[in-house]
Amino acid sequence: MKNLKDRDKKQLKIRVKGIVQGVGFRPFVYRIAQENNITGYVLNDTEGVLIICEGKPSSLQEFLNSIKHNPPPLAKIQDIKITEHKPKGYKTFSIRKSKDKKTKDTFIPPDTMVCDECLSEFFNPHNRRYHYPFITCTHCGPRFSIINDIPYDRKNTEMKEFPMCKECMSEYLDPVNRRFHTEPNACPTCGPHLFLYDNKKNLLSEKTDEICDFVADYLKRGKIIAIKGVGGYHLSVDATNDNAVSLLRRRKNRPFKPFAIMMKDIKIVKEYFSINEEEERLLISKERPIVLIREKRRLVSSFVAPNIQHIGLMLPYTPFQHLLFSHPDIMALVMTSGNISGEPIISDDEEAFLELSNIADYFVTYNRKITVFPSIKSTESSEK
Repeated sequence: MKNLKDRDKKQLKIRVKGIVQGVGFRPFVYRIAQENNITGYVLNDTEGVLIICEGKPSSLQEFLNSIKHNPPPLAKIQDIKITEHKPKGYKTFSIRKSKDKKTKDTFIPPDTMVCDECLSEFFNPHNRRYHYPFITCTHCGPRFSIINDIPYDRKNTEMKEFPMCKECMSEYLDPVNRRFHTEPNACPTCGPHLFLYDNKKNLLSEKTDEICDFVADYLKRGKIIAIKGVGGYHLSVDATNDNAVSLLRRRKNRPFKPFAIMMKDIKIVKEYFSINEEEERLLISKERPIVLIREKRRLVSSFVAPNIQHIGLMLPYTPFQHLLFSHPDIMALVMTSGNISGEPIISDDEEAFLELSNIADYFVTYNRKITVFPSIKSTESSEK
């Protein structure tokens, strides 16, 4: 490539491997192809992303530099292979239908916290996705927990049960929209919905705002809530309520092991905990890990982490969690895995009601399945 001149157009075949599906890689390639007057196509297949591109050598070099050095934020390129071929005279650049090959050798992207842009829309009463708990875009949302097979296309995910409405499809097909080729794209008209049940499986509400109000009230009254998260069920109680935390310990048969808690934002965390720069960096990172930090002012119940100076803390990462923490009475919540002690986290709805109805008083669930990609099932970690 270094010695190529601009006299003739060239064709490159670029094979990109790594976390390159479900992270906006094809839309990214499409956009930089337009910027550099590149023709050809890009597609997903079972080995990663395949790019066939034609253009002047200098344009191809710029195109390639962008792929290598400025990929989408969620992408992690493991390997790039480039071969030169005779041009075929492509007139445009397009995103082609994915190819399914026998060899399946690509990484599945992880689920990612809701991004700032989606969160802004989520809290905007004039936006059509106002308080829609399944808001997502190219840069955030479920990936690993909804995929059944590769390539990463909607038909290979649990979103296949939710055909896109006209407006969502328009976004999906618009190259300048951040939901361009976002496979989980949905809205209140066409996507999944929340449901609130009691532990006898009586339906109490199907309205998100009402569900959130009910749950906030239940939590302040010391009730235990099973909440279906991105990758499985959590059991949640008000972390400031001694009686609620003690009740959860008894029902879950977890007498001493510390619980993790969730708080609204880093500002609130700093009021009650002593954190250094590295701990803050981890807390606000897109992975949203649980970070062990030292309490400086008493807020949470001493039963959260008995006889331990540090508490495991995380920040909200789903739209519903952010909505719940918008209630002024919700300061800190225990968020522990929804399971019987010693058992794996529960992700199936029927199993959740069967196993957790003696622990939880209420259930927040939704009508999209959580799945685990079969060939990597053993690599899944329990959701917090």
